[in-house]
Amino acid sequence: MIAATGFETQNARTASRMADPGTGLQGTCAVHLIDRRTGSAHRINGTPLILFTRRPEEAAADLLAGRDPLVWEARIERLGPQAA
Repeated sequence: MIAATGFETQNARTASRMADPGTGLQGTCAVHLIDRRTGSAHRINGTPLILFTRRPEEAAADLLAGRDPLVWEARIERLGPQAA
């Protein structure tokens, strides 16, 4: 799991496109922590909390650990070209 700046995000997208499909690696995903009451992303010092990862289910589980599932949800957004 990776928390990244915009510069690192671009590098992650480039690496995702260059990954060999035969290796079984997923493309890079952005995982957002969402407050169900407001529908908005959780923010730290005004910046939305986003994790960039190739293992979105693991990142979502980490974000939701110890949180009330009635209040919080994790949304996974696939980055880069979609597989057909």
